[in-house]
Order: sequence, then C-alpha cells, then structure tokens
Amino acid sequence: APCARSPPRSRPHSSRGNRRQQASVMPLRLDIKRKLSSRSDRVKTVDLHPTEPWVLSAMYNGHVFLWNYTTQALVKSFEVSPDQPVRSAKFVARKQWIVAGSDDMQIRVYNYNTLEKVKVFEAHSDYIRCIAVHPSQPLLLSSSDDMTIRLWDWEKNWVNAMTFEGHTHYVMMVAFNPKDANTFASASLDRSIKVWGLNTPQPHFTLEGHEKGVNCVEYFAGGDRPYLVSGADDQTVKVWDYQTKQCVQTMEGHTHNVAAVCCHPELPIIMSGSEDGTVRIWHANTYRQEYNFNYAYERCWSIASLKGSNNVALAYDEGTIVVQLGNEEPIASMDTSGKLVLAKHNEITSVDIKKADPGAEPAIDGERLRLPSKELDVCEIYPQWLSRNSNGRFAVVCGDGEYIIYTALAWRKRAFGSALDFVWATESGDYAVRESPMSIKLFKNFKEVRAFKPPFQADAIYGGALLGVRSGEVTFFFDWAECRLVRRVDVQPREVKWSDTGDMVALVCDDSLFLLRYNRETAAVALESGAPVGEEGIDDAFELVHEIADQVRTCVWVAECLVYTTKAGRLNYTVGGEVITLQHLDRPLYIVGYLPKDNRIYLLDRDFAIVSYQLLLAVLEYQTAVVRRDFASAANLLPAIPQPEHNRIARFLEAQGFKEEALAVATDPEHQFELAVQLGKLQTAYAITQEQPSEARWKQLGDMALHAADLRLAEECLVRAADLGGLLLLYTSTGHAQGIDRLAALAKKKGKLNVAFVCSLLRGQPETCMDLLVAAGRAPEASFLARTYLPSKTSQMVHLWKENLRQVNPKAADSIADPADYPNLFDDLDLAVQAESWLQSHNLQEAPASVYLEHAHDNESDLIEHMRALAANPPPEEQPTPGAAQLDAADEPVEEAEEEAEAVEAQEPELETELEADVEAEEEADKEVDAEEQTEAEVTETLVADENVDEALEALVEADVAGGDDDDLDAELDAELDAF
Repeated sequence: APCARSPPRSRPHSSRGNRRQQASVMPLRLDIKRKLSSRSDRVKTVDLHPTEPWVLSAMYNGHVFLWNYTTQALVKSFEVSPDQPVRSAKFVARKQWIVAGSDDMQIRVYNYNTLEKVKVFEAHSDYIRCIAVHPSQPLLLSSSDDMTIRLWDWEKNWVNAMTFEGHTHYVMMVAFNPKDANTFASASLDRSIKVWGLNTPQPHFTLEGHEKGVNCVEYFAGGDRPYLVSGADDQTVKVWDYQTKQCVQTMEGHTHNVAAVCCHPELPIIMSGSEDGTVRIWHANTYRQEYNFNYAYERCWSIASLKGSNNVALAYDEGTIVVQLGNEEPIASMDTSGKLVLAKHNEITSVDIKKADPGAEPAIDGERLRLPSKELDVCEIYPQWLSRNSNGRFAVVCGDGEYIIYTALAWRKRAFGSALDFVWATESGDYAVRESPMSIKLFKNFKEVRAFKPPFQADAIYGGALLGVRSGEVTFFFDWAECRLVRRVDVQPREVKWSDTGDMVALVCDDSLFLLRYNRETAAVALESGAPVGEEGIDDAFELVHEIADQVRTCVWVAECLVYTTKAGRLNYTVGGEVITLQHLDRPLYIVGYLPKDNRIYLLDRDFAIVSYQLLLAVLEYQTAVVRRDFASAANLLPAIPQPEHNRIARFLEAQGFKEEALAVATDPEHQFELAVQLGKLQTAYAITQEQPSEARWKQLGDMALHAADLRLAEECLVRAADLGGLLLLYTSTGHAQGIDRLAALAKKKGKLNVAFVCSLLRGQPETCMDLLVAAGRAPEASFLARTYLPSKTSQMVHLWKENLRQVNPKAADSIADPADYPNLFDDLDLAVQAESWLQSHNLQEAPASVYLEHAHDNESDLIEHMRALAANPPPEEQPTPGAAQLDAADEPVEEAEEEAEAVEAQEPELETELEADVEAEEEADKEVDAEEQTEAEVTETLVADENVDEALEALVEADVAGGDDDDLDAELDAELDAF
C-alpha cells in the first residue's frame, strides 16, 4: 500500500483553524519519573504485572528476573535455559504463571509464586522470538525463526490448535488486537506486516511499506481509530490504518534499527525504542516528537505498558528501567451541588451525585456509588487538568499547551487560548495563564487586563486569593489587582489550596504539608500605605499554623479544616494542629469534593469509581470553634452532633487539653475512666468501674486510692481486683490482723502460697507455714522451718524429706541426718523443744503497730539460754502436806530440807528476776493494749470495722472453698459490695 512520509517533528494540517496551528508549538506536558533502574546482563523483553508492582525481565543469559519497581527489590529469579537466550516472557496473571520462550525452541510455564515448573514442551524448530497471551481465552501465540506462528490452548493440555504460515523470513513479533481479540498482527523480517484471524491459517491481508525487515508491531489501545504501529530496520516508525490498509504516517528520527514500539493505553503517545539507545515519545494525534531520552543503557530491545497505569518498562542491553509518565490522578472536578465532570482520554462526561437511584440504599462508606453518566463532549485537546471556578459556572480543560473554558451547565465553549498553566482566582471571573516562563497574563471576564512579566523564570503558577508563582525552590505570592508582591515563601509546593474564605492556605510539598493563615488586613494596610516592599514581601502577611510531615495525595478545604488523602492510604483531616484519621484506604483515592448537605466527602479511584465517606459538618464546626476558644458556639453546636460522634469529640478535646470538657462529653466508659483517672476524680472513676467492672480498672483505682490515702476505698478496690499483693501491703501497713487471717485463707485457695506463707508467718502460725511447704512439695524448706520454729517436728520433716529424695537419689537421701538417729549432730535440740513447749504455755499478747518501737528489742532475748538457765536452776515445786505416818517414817531432819531450800533460793536470783520481768512485761502489754484500744479503733476504723468489706473478703474465701468459678465469685462479691 502507498505510504506518505513526513519529515521529523512534522504535523498535518488541522481543521480547527489558526488557533490549533498557533498552539502546535506547545509541547505535550509529560512529567517522566524513573521508578526502577536495575543494572544487569542484556534484557531481551519486559512485561508488567496487572495487579502487583512487578516487572518481568527475560535475560539473554537464560535467566528470568522479577523486580518490584516500588521497592526496587529483586523478588524472584530463576534459570530457564542454561546458556540459551530467553527472547520472550509474559505474565499470565489469571493463572499465576510466567510463560517463557527461548532459543532451545521450548516454551516453559512456571508458577511465579512457588517457581514450580508447570509445563515444558517443544514449540518450534528454531528460535522462539515472541509470545503473546490472549486477553480472555486460554490461548497463547508464539512466533519463531522457523517462519511460523503457532496457537496453543492450555486448557487442552497445550495442544497446537493452529499453525499460521505465510511469512518468508523470521517472524519477529505477534500482537493481539485489543478491540477484536480474534485477530492479531505479525511483523517479519520479510518487510511485511500481516493481519490474521484465529479461525483461519491464512492471513487476512498484508501491509507493506518498510524498506527493511519489520521488528515490532503494536495496536492502538484507546480511541476509535483502527490503527497499528510498526518499527523496522529502516529506522522508521509507521502508523497504519488496518481498515483502509494505508500507511497514515511515517515518523523518522532514530539513527539505528527500531526494535520496539508501544501505543500507550492511557496517554496519547506512541513510544519507540531503538538500537541507537534512545526512546522517543511521539504524540498519537499530531505524530510530533515530544520527548527523546537516553538512559545510557545501550540498545533498547523492548517496551511494555499496562492498561490503567502510566508506568512503562524498558529493556536494555545493560538492564531494566521502569518510568512513570505523567500523573495517574484521575481528572475530575465537582461543584457545590454535586455535579461531577470527568475527563477520560478525550471524552468528557458528567455525573450528578444527586441523581442517585431513589430506591437505592443510603450510601455506605467505601462502597462504589452506582450513578448514571452523561457524555458531554469529545475534547479537541487531550485533557491533563480540569477545574471549575469559584461559583461553578465555568470549567476549564487544559492540555497540549492549550486551554478551553466551557460553560458548566450546557458545556459550550466560552474561551480558549494557549497556556502552559491555567489558574482561577477567588473572584469568579478572574483567571491567569502562564504562556511562557517569562510571560503571565491576567484576565477578567474573559478579557486580558494585565500582562505580568516576573523578574525571574516562572516554573508554575497557582490560583486562589493570591496569585502564586513558583521559581525554582521559592514561591512568590502577588495580589491580583496590581501584581504587587505580598510575600515570598521558601518552599517548592506541588499544589496550593486556598480555603473558601481565603483566610487559610495549604502548601502541598512532596514530603510535607504547610498550613498558613493569611492576614488579609495586614497585607492590605501595607500595600495601601505605599511603603516599599522588600524582596521578602510583607513580614506578617502569613502565619504558620501547622506543619504535617506526610506525603499528601489530594486535599480539599471544608470550612477551616483540611481534608486530605495520603500516599500511605489514609483519609485524614486536620484542625487546630490535630490530625484525625477518618479511614484507612485499600487503594489510592483522590478527593473530588465535599457536600455539606450530605455530610459526605466524595473520592475517585484510577478507574473513575466514585466512593464516599461520612464527615459531619457539625463536628468540623465544633472543633473549629474549640480551636478558636469560642466555647459558647461550641456548646450550641454540641446538641446537633449525633451521640455516636461524641467519643471523637472527647478525644479531640483531650488532645486540645480540655479534659474536664472531654469527660463531660465522652460516652465510651473506657475513655471516661481514663479521663477520670487523669483528673484524679476517684468517686467518678469508682462509679464508672461499678457500671463496667474489670480487674484492671479495680486494681488501677485501688492504687489511686492508696496514693490519695483513702484506705477504705483502696481496700474495697483491691478486694474486687483480687490483688493479693496489694491487700498484703495494706493489711500489714495498717495492722489489720483479721484481714491478714482472711487473706491467708484466700491466698491458699487461689494457689498463691507465697502470700499465704507470709500471712501465716506474720500471725505466728508456724504449723500452718510448715503445712503449706509440705503441700507445695518443699520438704527441705519445711525441715529447716521445723528446726527453727517447731523443733519437735524436725525428725518428722527430715523423714519426709528423705522419703521424697530417696525416689530420686537414694545415696543423697541416706546422707541426710535424722535428729532421732543422730542427736549429737543437732546442738541444743532438746533445749529448743523445751523452748517450743514454754512458748506454747506463754501466749503472746497482740498489740497495735503503734507501740512496736517500745518493744523492738524484745525479740533479742535468747530462748535457748533461758531454757539452759531453767535447766540448771529449776524453780521450787510445791510439796503436799505429809501425814503422821510419813512424818514418823522420815529419816531426814527438817533442818536439812530448810537448808536445801535456802540453797535453791540463793542460786537462782537471776532466774527469778527474769521471770518477774517477763510477767511485768506481759502485764504492761495488757495495760498498753487497753490504753491503745481507742487509738487502734481510730486507725483501723475503715478496715476492721468495715464489716461489708470483711464480709466480702470472707465471701471471696468461701466461694473459693466451695470451688466456684471466677465468674460466680465476681458476681457474689459484687452483690456483697453493692449492698454496702
């Protein structure tokens, strides 16, 4: 077919007249961001996964690499064919496969999760050049140097469904038609392109026009044009109409063979890669070369794109590169009435959120809204930005270096022109355009009113209450009336967002967000005074309110609250320096607007699906009033806020430092308890805990009560919390003997033997302590306890110890001495037994802890020495009155008996003194007990006399004795204390 050729950077005539011809010099604005640069051996082909951030690289050395282009990490790598190039590899995402074809003529199928080899078969009789996967059917095409194309069906055990013959040289590439997947095209070194059908082995037709072999072919993905693109060794890229079978355009510029072409599915561009090392981007409408970049990775062999994404993968001699072209943010704008205008490719559509199905259920947070759409126009330019003015009457579409202003209601053109940037002012009819880096024009009611030439290069402009101009890393703000400098700000914002009132402005940077307050009156006074303004502008024109270290994706002002989405997947809003998270998002979402009547914020995803989330305006207004310290207005707004939102209000008030107000508003018992604890309100915390009891709360409240010296409340809380350690501390500190006895019983039943042991030891009950040790299997410790406190039990405990130890180590058991067998090894054991007996006959008197210091030295007396003295000088025994017969029979004189008694009395004056002292001490202790009864009653008034708590503790013990479970125990205990 004949083919028309055009010179480089040429552009055909347009039917849109002088306006389009004048704008033809404006380039397509396309920000190119590199996301992955991976150096490796030669990469022959690349492919992008449709859902995961993965790029597949097929290597000339026989390996396959799988990279994550988000983290720049190598996910997996494996060898396909040793020392044989892998010239093609593709993802089959619906089967979780990687299909690879190599120079050993075999196709291999792998599971990319497990790297298990699913299938291996010989597909051709020569090198396999390309593999193409059918978009919906279980079919696979392969092309080879054997000059054939073969169709494989994996559901039929990879049977060769059809072989297509017709080319007379190597078949370099095959590609399915995205508009009709039953047809495909092939490119061959026989200089031809053939179009085939899946149902017939003969080609439908052949396209010829290249002067040398054709290396690559690709179909146009978007729009209605029936085009395909080819690249060849003649260093050209051709665009073909496969319906008329004509060459539409030839694009020249490469200086070596063209190895790869790609028609981007989302952007109006054609990409071509060449062995000259360059990748060139051509406009899909004008066929003008827009970009030419070289990453110095040597020859380019493959280009891969993905529908729904702006990412592009490139295969080079020296590695793999992934770039992002342009912005993936959906182009949309919504007015205050809920009318949403969307731009997808060149199509402009409208969606009215208010016209949802009346019978549909209310909107659910995060659920996609089913809304009818209406086609408005097919735009003459490729939209890259769309925005409405402040009153919503006009909308502007920008792209291709032009802008077109439409009436929003009827969508009719109102004005147009050339512009690199377009921004609206706060005034509804004012706007500005940046025609070049040195020229900015201001318009009012669609008429130019001022041409502003800044004394620096303008990289971008921003609209709103002031005209913002960015130059490098600095942004200048000018007034709209006379373009006078208001303030210089040393930041490089990606977006500037003004509030509706013009008092607040958000500067969105790459890694942070700055919130500034604009002092309009200060700026107006300074400008009207006529005083010269320095290079920095007016000092007090802006005030920094807050800085947020986050990567903001989109944002919108609602009153004085900024609602924004982050790249980390959160929907937040900020007010008063506090950041509140509304929702965690499962995918990137972009804010399009907020409707106060619905109390909902609306967002879009990349597929133009509309979702919404509830955001109550009353809550935002309340929080704004609190930030302003306008508590009267806040109090008036509070009744309008639903009860479920009061918790959020309480959290906000707490963060602002108003804990009293937060406690009054909070409805969550957990939060109420936290606030009451922070405020030190014991009774409030006690009431909350009674309504929502928990062991942790009772314990925390008990600690607070101890700190506040409220012993009665502390005891009750510790009992309810079953805090045995806390009760031990409380009872021992206050001398609560009855409490210690009950605590010992409770601790024993709960298995807290350490607490039970301490309580029994403090109460002078060594037998109980020994029984506890025996029950716990601690016979050695019981033996030592008996040796010290119960010597008469020593032999018994040693015998038990030996019996237990004999089961483990008989030799060790035999080495333990029993005092019954070896009394000589136990010094003064008989005296210790006598001391034990003496103590049992001389009961100690309990005394209050307040008199401890007076008797602190009583424990220093040595009972063993005391017993030794008694043994050496026994006290006299009373003799019975003898009868007459006995007197007559007595051989010993009376004088001898009297002398003996006098000797005893003379030998034991010290013993009598000690005994008299002991008796006097006991009598004194009794007197002191009587004297201290009143004091003791006062000290333990809230403990000993508190029969309710005592009964509750006894009930706790009895419940344990009865074997009740914890729930029953808590119920009984609560009943006792509730009665109190």
